[in-house]
Amino acid sequence: MLNITTFLDANSKRLDKDVLYNPRTGEKYTSGEILSIVSEIGRQLKSKYVHEGDRVIIYLNNSCEYLFSLFAIWRIGAIAIPTNRVFTHSELDYIIRDSQAKLVITDEKATDSIDIPTYIPSNIEEYKDCEVLEAFNTDWDDLCQLQYTSGTTGKPKGAMLTHGNYFTAIHNECDVLTLKQDDVFLGIYPMAHVGLSWAIAALRAAAYYILIEEFNLDEYLELCDKEKVTVLTGMPPVIHSLTTMNRTKELSTVREIISGGGPLHRKIWKEFHETYQIPIINAYGLSESIVIGTGTVIRPEDYREADRFESVGHPVCFSEVKIVDEIDPTKTMDKYEQGEIALRGPAIAKGYWRREKQTIETFLDDGWFLTGDIGYLDEDNRLFITDRKKDMIVMSGWKIYPTEVEEVLIKYPKLKEIAIFSINDIHRGELPVAAVVWKDKPDHEGLIKFARENLSRYKVPREIYDLDELPRVNGWKLLRRELREKFKIRN
Repeated sequence: MLNITTFLDANSKRLDKDVLYNPRTGEKYTSGEILSIVSEIGRQLKSKYVHEGDRVIIYLNNSCEYLFSLFAIWRIGAIAIPTNRVFTHSELDYIIRDSQAKLVITDEKATDSIDIPTYIPSNIEEYKDCEVLEAFNTDWDDLCQLQYTSGTTGKPKGAMLTHGNYFTAIHNECDVLTLKQDDVFLGIYPMAHVGLSWAIAALRAAAYYILIEEFNLDEYLELCDKEKVTVLTGMPPVIHSLTTMNRTKELSTVREIISGGGPLHRKIWKEFHETYQIPIINAYGLSESIVIGTGTVIRPEDYREADRFESVGHPVCFSEVKIVDEIDPTKTMDKYEQGEIALRGPAIAKGYWRREKQTIETFLDDGWFLTGDIGYLDEDNRLFITDRKKDMIVMSGWKIYPTEVEEVLIKYPKLKEIAIFSINDIHRGELPVAAVVWKDKPDHEGLIKFARENLSRYKVPREIYDLDELPRVNGWKLLRRELREKFKIRN
């Protein structure tokens, strides 16, 4: 048996300390209280005829309820599908249909727009002393989550993650961060993403995890100081903001900070290190590998050799990495030769839900997973990322897929053609922008209004560039790279 939630059973028997805190609401929970709450939510899901293998969508804001719902779904052997509360109705509806979900866990504001049964977690405080529900007897390869992630084809696809995948990821994250019971961990990552695994790792180690519902820099710094935070989550825009100020007092107890969600520019990394002398855990992984469940990382002990501030480090425990030819993945590249990054290890997903062709193309028979990212290995086997094979845009950790956005915006009646691509931004990493060919007169205001009505706000283009025609190869293949070069902005 391997049901991930059973770590709560173990911790509840040996510890009686707060492990979860939401400063916005004042809620605090011990491992035993979390186990009781998860058990009661699990029972209520079963009363709504959710069974082993059923897919259940979580459509909530960042909250303790989100985390409890995830655990409850796993506890009863069902499959969780985390989604972001900023998703539009059409975005959510696509995932409901593609996953063949049985139920959506949400709030009262969303229930009217959802066409399948819903469940609202409420009166959570009353569940702290409920009877413990026995964990369903799941195995290593049993699915526990569909993590929807898009590709250049535009439509999101569900990476099939198992209890064994999560077991590996949690082990590696505890290991990389050397998490202990007396650590204070401040988390900012959205719970709709596998970045949530850092929170689960903190709870596994019985550290004190502080949950931020919505990021605010002043609150972030205040909590660091007040709660004596030792492990801090960040992302490139946050780390960049910290380099523009000296807040060594607030960060005086921090022993490490995680950078995730996108490339960290060498200049920012170096400036942060020189100002604060706090090691950055610069990690590389994907949804399909549960962040660094199978991936690479720079650890604090690497800093004596990481003075270039560019690498994402060495493989974590159980992980392998190699560089393969972009056209022929059976060919392994030599040191310093660029190619596609391939990962192999026990946290790699089983494939894509109901996507046999894409699974075969990406998850190879010998266990290697083709990431779609371009990079190289140096003489010490450190990984460096240089480009993307895919056209995905990463803005402040948000992943934006151009084809998906284009398929929505091309419906605007005044458009003839549109191409979504990225421009550089030192604060957010990248910004989504649009190159547009109009049928008649330009209408920037109308297009942006249409985008805001039909897309999550982070996917809305920040700039619109008018063109007579889009650059293409032989009149058909779009050259996004040429657009990026033409309109690039370097800050």
